[in-house]
Amino acid sequence: MHDYFCTIVNALLSCVSLYLSVSFFISFLFQSSLSFILQSFHSPQNRSFDLTNDAYNSFLCRFRNNSRTGRSFSSYIARVHDSLLRRALRGEQYLKLYSYHYLINGFAVLVTPQQADKLSRRREVANVVLDFSVRTATTHTPQFLGLPHGAWNEEGGFESAGEGIVIGFIDTGIDPTHPSFADDVSEHPYPVPAHFSGICEVTPDFPSGSCNRKLIGARHFAASAITRGIFNSTQDYASPFDGDGHGTHTASVAAGNHGIPVVVAGHHFGNASGMAPRSHVAVYKALYKSFGGFAADVVAAIDQAAQDGVDIISLSITPNRRPPGIATFFNPIDMSLLSAVKAGIFVVQAAGNTGPAPKSMSSFSPWIFTVGAASHDRSYSNSIVLGNNISIPGVGLAPGTGKDAMYTMISAIHALNNETAVDNDMYVGECQDSSSFNQDLIQGNLLICSYSIRFVLGLSTIKQALQTAKNLSAAGVVFYMDPFVIGFQLNPVPLKMPGIIIPSPDDSKILLNYYNSSLERDELTKKIIKYGAVASICGGLKANYSNSAPKVMYYSARGPDPEDNFLDDADIMKPNLVAPGNFIWSAWSSLGTDSVEFLGENFAMMSGTSMAAPHVAGLAALVKQKFPSFSPSAIASALSTTASLYDKNGGPIMAQRAYANPDLNQSPATPFDMGSGFVNATAALNPGLIFDSSYDEYMQFLCGINGSASVVLNYTGQNCWVYNSTISGADLNLPSITIAKLNQSKSIQRSVINIGGKEEAYTVGWSAPNGVSVKVLPVHFSIGSGERQVLSVYLNATVNNSVASFGRIGLYGNRGHILNLPLSVILKISA
Repeated sequence: MHDYFCTIVNALLSCVSLYLSVSFFISFLFQSSLSFILQSFHSPQNRSFDLTNDAYNSFLCRFRNNSRTGRSFSSYIARVHDSLLRRALRGEQYLKLYSYHYLINGFAVLVTPQQADKLSRRREVANVVLDFSVRTATTHTPQFLGLPHGAWNEEGGFESAGEGIVIGFIDTGIDPTHPSFADDVSEHPYPVPAHFSGICEVTPDFPSGSCNRKLIGARHFAASAITRGIFNSTQDYASPFDGDGHGTHTASVAAGNHGIPVVVAGHHFGNASGMAPRSHVAVYKALYKSFGGFAADVVAAIDQAAQDGVDIISLSITPNRRPPGIATFFNPIDMSLLSAVKAGIFVVQAAGNTGPAPKSMSSFSPWIFTVGAASHDRSYSNSIVLGNNISIPGVGLAPGTGKDAMYTMISAIHALNNETAVDNDMYVGECQDSSSFNQDLIQGNLLICSYSIRFVLGLSTIKQALQTAKNLSAAGVVFYMDPFVIGFQLNPVPLKMPGIIIPSPDDSKILLNYYNSSLERDELTKKIIKYGAVASICGGLKANYSNSAPKVMYYSARGPDPEDNFLDDADIMKPNLVAPGNFIWSAWSSLGTDSVEFLGENFAMMSGTSMAAPHVAGLAALVKQKFPSFSPSAIASALSTTASLYDKNGGPIMAQRAYANPDLNQSPATPFDMGSGFVNATAALNPGLIFDSSYDEYMQFLCGINGSASVVLNYTGQNCWVYNSTISGADLNLPSITIAKLNQSKSIQRSVINIGGKEEAYTVGWSAPNGVSVKVLPVHFSIGSGERQVLSVYLNATVNNSVASFGRIGLYGNRGHILNLPLSVILKISA
């Protein structure tokens, strides 16, 4: 049997899926003129053909708003791809998966390694890239972000917030029956934006009528996964329907309807709302419960979302490994997103959940807005009070045992029936099977169960332990943490009966020591004759808002941004900022299985950078609504320069530094932890000045990477010699400055544009990184509406040092606008 590869051919990207082996992305070289393409592939000077090609751009302009012409052009491109395959692989078997034709000109095809080699040697083929796997990375956060009396109020209230903006979600799909995506929750008319041309895919799992004026588009992409033989239609659903829960959750964080009651396990936890509750949702399912996803399918989803006319793309996904090659930026997903940005689409991506180690970032490129995860001030906590008056904190969205009532505690391993022995079932203490226990002993008492790594892996569940406790008529259940579960953070779990999960191994020891010391045993037989330990559980259904927040969560991926597989540092700050990502209530698919504890529920509480990214996607929709002409980089600037540097108590934002006891291992956050800071939705709608970056600047940056000329040509179809000069990442007009290596001195320029509507006078101030002297000119300037001002930043290394240090540049306007630019320098070499 052959090993099979999946390959894509075209000017920007090509993608290949692997079956029993590996996959590739292949780029296609075409004539420099589209008219020649129609006649022949032969030309004395071939060049790639995609969105970056002028001729292709002109065609896109003509058919972007003409679906009939667009379908005809797409069909033509597909036929060109088919023709190449027939000629290159005469008589051989292969399977084409996708033709990419909007952002990129390429295709994905299942081929053997030998066939992939044949394609790579064709002069029409510009690039071959291995396919790779990817993975997935509210009720209170609108209030925590100040939306009701801030950003929403500026947009006319929640009933108008985000209106006319389409957010495209590349995720695990959506549950169209969820009330968060209904279009009849308001009497206010809800038209589909004229610029959107997407469709709603109809399947048995996603019947006609699933879409509406809120959920206006839904498709699924799984060709690469199917060719690998790992697609399970019974749980992955060959439709846009969300069998996981993750996609429904992220879509509602960004754009879910306002005021939807959150009822979980029979308890009411308030009303939910997305950040831009009036915006529209378009879903491009490319991630699946059983295996994650593959780049070939993700690129197809990005290509389709752009063609459909989305305004924002939200990706709560990251690659499973750092992309190989001369730079992390040159991978199929990032490069297709570059074309999306060129088309005017703002792209948001989760930073990844691989923190807190340095260089753990999984979102690399300057044209992508990368979001890390921070906490907010709401928490749910309960406690157990022992008979010796010691109180132990825990988690669990559960009722208490009642006032002033103490209940006897019995460990599961001490309540086994005669047929069960720990020797035969070492996991019996996890309370997964009620038939293992003596009901007479447990009835009316608190059942103590162990929480092991098996719960983390899904082999045991809280839900099943609760069912055991219910079957045995227990008064409640207490989970203690196995000492081998170190550094695992528990989301609060909904419990229908009194219960608590003690997340700390140290606190678990206190519980067990008290319990064991209270046992009375027969002196001869050593059998237990009395269970003396008693306790009461204080309920955890009521939220507490006293936490110091925000703080950067330990799992949130950190900078500096790795430029390549050798972990060289890029001159680009990542993440861009942080947003709420911890303990987020949001919609859940009715058949979602990503968290078994929320199976069958309409809402779930989840944590991760996956939850942070859609917060920013929704807030970006508010910015786009107010400033329709803003470029993606202008939106990024508005969000970045206005970000907050302080927590709600006025202290510095802290960052957790360790998995174990994260709140005991924290220190003030740096730009490599939080980027520009914590997102400030209301301030972002009035930034005063913006830093704008163009597609040509990104190209100059890519062309400035050593040895990149051929790679740039293969991916974009453009020759680097077209640009008179190249620039480093530090010279991109970003609202931040990062220098990986400061060799004696460096001067950098930034350009700002006044979008405040009136002339404003600004004063410039700064704090210098340790070991660096800084000067910014001019120190004072006045800038009229629509005018541009260039700022020159001079840096000089004063010591030799390889430890990253940080500073800031502040712009203070006399009309109240304040902009902050983080400044990071890693290696310093003095004169």
